[in-house]
Amino acid sequence: MSNINKGIAIALKYSCKELYRIKEKEDRDRDRESESERERERERERERERERERERERGFSI
Repeated sequence: MSNINKGIAIALKYSCKELYRIKEKEDRDRDRESESERERERERERERERERERERERGFSI
């Protein structure tokens, strides 16, 4: 294999590794965002439940 071909092979190898690292980082970021969104949705549901509980308490106290 000529030196040029070896150089190209090495460049491709490192480019692929870098692309893989970038994709892994994007996947982790997307997973974190998804988890954050799920946590916000759970918090909204808890708040709705607290509000329903307050409404029930007001209904009983009237």
